[in-house]
Amino acid sequence: PSKVDGLDGEIEADLRILGCELIQTAGILLKLPQVAMATGQVLFQRFYYSKSFVRHPMETTAMGCVCLASKIEEAPRRIRDVINVFHHIRQVKNQKTIQPMILDQHYIALKTQVIKAERRVLKELGFCVHVKHPHKIIVMYLQVLGYEKNQSIMQLSWNYMNDALRSDVFVRYDPETVACACIYLSARRLRITLPKVPSWYSLFHVSQAHIEDVCKRILRLYARSKPNSEELEKKVEELRKEYQDARQRARGVVSGNNTPNSGASPVNNVSPKNNHSDKHRSNSRSHSRSRSRSRSPSKHKRSKKHSRGRSRSLDRRSKKSHKTRRSSYTPSPSPPKRSRDKTRYRSRSRTPVRSGSYDKYYSGSDSKKSRVKHRESPTRIRSRH
Repeated sequence: PSKVDGLDGEIEADLRILGCELIQTAGILLKLPQVAMATGQVLFQRFYYSKSFVRHPMETTAMGCVCLASKIEEAPRRIRDVINVFHHIRQVKNQKTIQPMILDQHYIALKTQVIKAERRVLKELGFCVHVKHPHKIIVMYLQVLGYEKNQSIMQLSWNYMNDALRSDVFVRYDPETVACACIYLSARRLRITLPKVPSWYSLFHVSQAHIEDVCKRILRLYARSKPNSEELEKKVEELRKEYQDARQRARGVVSGNNTPNSGASPVNNVSPKNNHSDKHRSNSRSHSRSRSRSRSPSKHKRSKKHSRGRSRSLDRRSKKSHKTRRSSYTPSPSPPKRSRDKTRYRSRSRTPVRSGSYDKYYSGSDSKKSRVKHRESPTRIRSRH
């Protein structure tokens, strides 16, 4: 993917080495186990085989790989600690005075970028983040060969394996092949003879060609000069600007093609055979429109009259309701006598009249006398007086 965006193969290899060195140094400062650092480097290598260095910044992706690897190997570290460690490494590399990172908007933006980078790595790898490391395989193979007590060959092969993480060996070959190549390099350097008949690597189902290819890729790391991070960043920034400019141009072309004024109008592209039918359709449409216009005013007038009548009736009802409300809330100062008599009569008629069956509950009380007086009509009361 990086070559498609114009990045040279040597620059890509230097960026891979630089990113893996950053992960290794940050893991040491964060006191992570070696397995977690190895997992982060393998994830970093895998990610940039599916994405480009031009489109995705290397340092932010390295931070995301460190966070993800620490979680995978059950040694989680906070994002704040990871950002502070990378900030410290940058200051040491640029030979600046070491100062703590300020918790400002830049820090918040960087933290969100690291979280997004971690999620992006998970998405691109399809959540298949399990890494089988050849650490244990090297120990097992040396036990089979009878060199488990030789600490020098074990340590040297372990060192070769850690250096191989900076290359793309773990992406190209399985861990058994890498383990055999590391044992072969360490035995050759220490001048230790390995069984030839039968060949020792045939016990582990590994071919000689693969071992030689892995050894060449590992030894090529020691022949390379140390990459300059500033020059690499400048080249990547130039390619990134070119990519962004090309993307904006493509967007402008697409938006220009989608405008209504661009290109020939569909009316001019009509064939002469369909002109007669189009004229007939336009005439019929204009005729129907003229009919609708001639008929529409009367309908509109009727609807207006009807709406006016409704509005007037509604206004009258609202006025009446307003009057009744005002009369109910504002009592008249001198009400007529008839209305008083009626209200008294209504109030008397509405009072419930109890039957004699309830007298047993009111025996020995004054309420019975009051009820008897109440039952008597006003004419009888007048006659008594």
